[in-house]
Amino acid sequence: MADRIPDKAGSILYAVYSDYDSDHNGEYTFMVGAPVKAHTAVPAGMALKIVAPGKYAVITSQKGPFPKVIPEAWLEIFKLEDEGKLKRSYRTDFELYDERALDPQTGQIDIYVGLK
Repeated sequence: MADRIPDKAGSILYAVYSDYDSDHNGEYTFMVGAPVKAHTAVPAGMALKIVAPGKYAVITSQKGPFPKVIPEAWLEIFKLEDEGKLKRSYRTDFELYDERALDPQTGQIDIYVGLK
């Protein structure tokens, strides 16, 4: 799918969580994509999402298989939130998949959590 995104501005991919109804237990929108050059036409079947600037906490996953380390990183985020150490905004969060994520068996990602 990433190969079909026109006018990509680099090789980084993002998973974006937005439009939260309430918190992580409610409904939200999830999109996977890549940054594109300004004024790129959005092809049919795709959507454009602009991530607003703001204050974010960055949580880095462990290195390892993605089906294991990414859910573990999110569980750590939920724990920090439950302990009152993270005050999430529930506007936009995103996962950044850069060169460290090329091998999903030994990869690592950063999770940007929007803060109040």
